[in-house]
Amino acid sequence: MNEQKSQKSFLSTIILVSTFGGLLFGYDTGVVNGALPYMAEKDQLNLNAFTEGLVASSLLLGAALGAVFGGRLSDYVGRRKNIIFLAVLFFFATLGCTLAPNVSVMVFSRFMLGIAVGGASVTVPTYLAEMSPAEKRGRMVTQNELMIVSGQLLAFTFNAILGTTMGDSSHVWRYMLAIAAVPAVLLFFGMLRVPESPRWLVSKGKSEHALGVLKKIRPEKRAQSELAEIEAALNRESEIKKATFKDLTVPWVRRIVFIGIGIAIVQQITGVNSIMYYGTEILKNAGFETKAALIGNIANGLISVLATFVGIWLLGKVGRRPMLLTGLIGTTSALLLIGIFSTLLQGSAALPYVVLALTVTFLGFQQGAISPVTWLMLSEIFPLRLRGLGMGVTVLCLWIANFFVGLTFPILLESIGLSSTFYIFVGLGLVSITFVKKFLPETKGLTLEQLENNFRNYKSGNIQNGVSADSTDEKTGLV
Repeated sequence: MNEQKSQKSFLSTIILVSTFGGLLFGYDTGVVNGALPYMAEKDQLNLNAFTEGLVASSLLLGAALGAVFGGRLSDYVGRRKNIIFLAVLFFFATLGCTLAPNVSVMVFSRFMLGIAVGGASVTVPTYLAEMSPAEKRGRMVTQNELMIVSGQLLAFTFNAILGTTMGDSSHVWRYMLAIAAVPAVLLFFGMLRVPESPRWLVSKGKSEHALGVLKKIRPEKRAQSELAEIEAALNRESEIKKATFKDLTVPWVRRIVFIGIGIAIVQQITGVNSIMYYGTEILKNAGFETKAALIGNIANGLISVLATFVGIWLLGKVGRRPMLLTGLIGTTSALLLIGIFSTLLQGSAALPYVVLALTVTFLGFQQGAISPVTWLMLSEIFPLRLRGLGMGVTVLCLWIANFFVGLTFPILLESIGLSSTFYIFVGLGLVSITFVKKFLPETKGLTLEQLENNFRNYKSGNIQNGVSADSTDEKTGLV
């Protein structure tokens, strides 16, 4: 009994430490929300609509590259070492942003920070998926999503506190940015104390070491059987000597990548990050003063955290497909109402409160359904030897979509207004609902190895559940 408690405690420590990467992800993407109005002042960085979008989105472009190279690097050096490297990069890039004397230095530093964010967005969920038992994988991986939204809530809260107490200081945005250095230090020292992924160790021929790690977080019999399952999966994939982009041409692998890219883009074109990056600007546009908008924006962060708790609970009760469909219908409806009321109530004192209520509703559906399913499915659909590369390619597409949303939103807001901008996202939401309904497989309740087998044996006509009509392997490539 004591041994089981020790195993659970150690696994909890692993989750807590590694998800500081998610906390940094959230804080660094959310802090710009409150910092931008102060950066834009003439005696600071003097931003216009384009440079405002560039400062926000340069992180996202870096994240796109970080996602690709982070996945490859984690395959080469290990998940743990890669997260340690990312912690160092988080720290120094944060200092660069904090001390930036002009737009050029800020954009460069945000780009480097983005590389760390992108690397974390691939490596941390992969590490968590490979450390977790199959029946708890959904809950463990979505702990990272919880830390992401917690980081955003912290950013919004510190923005509001600093904005209301130090808003008269022209350098207040520098203090907002500097806070991110603290979790970077905690991530670095914490990762020095946790083990490498056993799945990665087996892939490098270190099965004894992998077994030792598994025994620290599983009962002994379970550790032995899981090691055998990992080794069997690795042997089945032995024809793939090293994962390369050429492997993505194999039909069953290509189908996984198509689904992964689709899930990644769907999460972004809901318009979630227009609210997470520019929530303060949206509320100001609706009629709030800057300080009131900063305080109101805390509600967006708070509902994101609460909804993520609900999402984690739902993942154990509901399938991935129905969760994603429900979330998309909810977010699309909320955006449609924002567009309608922004026209009907234009100039009204009620408009900013209506917009705030609808952004909170939007985020309830987004963080309670769409985001948990996105990161969980991206971490679980790829076979072991392709996991780093596959995650990198799909999350690259996620960050590129994110980049275009981040860059164009302030420009659209200035040129066509709040209402028309959100109508564009409504149209994209309808496209997303169609994609999920037609192409998304169900992955709930299956081990990573069972999922791989189902994708290998996939036959047309079973696309909704992702399970083969029979057990005959397609002779289309990798076996």
